[in-house]
Amino acid sequence: MTDGEGRQPDDDDVGLAPVLDEELAGLPPIADRPWWTRARTVLVDLTPLRRSQQFRLLWIGQSVSDVGSRITMVALPFQMFAITHSTLAVGLIGLCELVPLLFLPVLGGAVADSMDRRRLLLLAHVAMIALSGVLAVNGLSQFNAVWILYVVATLEAAAYSLYLPAMRSLVPRFVEPSLLPSAQALTSAYGNFGSLVGPILGGVLIAAFGLSTAYVADLATYAWAFVAFARMSPVPPHEEAGRFSLRSVRDGLKFLKGRPVLQSTFTFDLNAMIFGMPMALFPAVAHRLGGGAGVVGVLYASPYAGSFLVSLFSGRAKHVRRQGMAVQLAIVLWGAAIAGFGLSTALWLCVVLLAVAGGADMWSAVFRSTILQTVVPEPMQGRLNGIELAVVASGPALGDLEAGFVASLTSVPFSIVLGGGLCIAGVGVLSLLFPQFRRYDARNPTP
Repeated sequence: MTDGEGRQPDDDDVGLAPVLDEELAGLPPIADRPWWTRARTVLVDLTPLRRSQQFRLLWIGQSVSDVGSRITMVALPFQMFAITHSTLAVGLIGLCELVPLLFLPVLGGAVADSMDRRRLLLLAHVAMIALSGVLAVNGLSQFNAVWILYVVATLEAAAYSLYLPAMRSLVPRFVEPSLLPSAQALTSAYGNFGSLVGPILGGVLIAAFGLSTAYVADLATYAWAFVAFARMSPVPPHEEAGRFSLRSVRDGLKFLKGRPVLQSTFTFDLNAMIFGMPMALFPAVAHRLGGGAGVVGVLYASPYAGSFLVSLFSGRAKHVRRQGMAVQLAIVLWGAAIAGFGLSTALWLCVVLLAVAGGADMWSAVFRSTILQTVVPEPMQGRLNGIELAVVASGPALGDLEAGFVASLTSVPFSIVLGGGLCIAGVGVLSLLFPQFRRYDARNPTP
């Protein structure tokens, strides 16, 4: 595309486009407006919610149910430890959840590409409501069966794996390409908000009313989401999408071949999570700082606090064109913040650095998801979003394993600092191997 003088528009032209549109509409230049008006340009962009009723219903439903999921995330291990007094028994919950998260998202993506995605969301939420009901009954004092907790944890992770690719692949159907970064920021905002509020609310409900009440609250949030999704219009599969089969799953994996930009959205994230994800060491860090369970909770919440703040001030994300470069810079910042966290001996500094790391991770996630949803054709969206979910689920688990193993051989600070450094070095290596990702331009998206 050229301008009136036959030249290619540069980055400044693209960045000024929204400003020029506003001036043509009779609005004064941004620099001449009051400071509170200028500040709105950096706040999270609500345009996707205003323009698309479908996206609005999807966002409202999922934002509420996400809080409920985080309530159960606290209640289930709390109940397991109260019954068994075994940290191993609690750890096995994570293993139960990891197995379906590693394998089922790709199948769920293929299913999402072959059927009405709204119907898939509704069916999955009926299952989630039923499972929350089982937990609520099992939370009564006369029950408390351990095996039920393991079975429900596995089934909930399986249902999540099957419906999340459908939910994520709906976003590009509901919003125009130029608003995908804004839509991704809004999606990240509710996820981070749920990660902050849900655990706190779960703890309050358990302490004040008991485990069953916490599970009933989760059930109510799934029911809310079901009502919101029921109000959406049907979302039939693309006319070029085939029926679900194992071949369709293989086609999704084969789609990655020869597409270095798309591959990079996965490899760069794996690099950040495997080398720079030290959450398994948070209890040891809290002990080193002289704190207890309260400090552990603060450390776990700090990255999400940073992510939530960045999502609130993500209004300029839709104007970023060099999105691959933005991902790389964000991961470098993540690695540097994690390394600094490993060297920190003061709680306040640990909190600040983890918040910076979380904010950088959120910024990276916005553009990685935007690139994926831009370069992947509609008939393949579900499968590729399923692959992304499998990567997102496995990366932190492998990162915890790496951090714990290195710490057992050396020390906790050394493991964290080494991981942050390797994360930064990994960006350099991957940038040399996949230069197309560094040069990716949203004005000319190529996979």
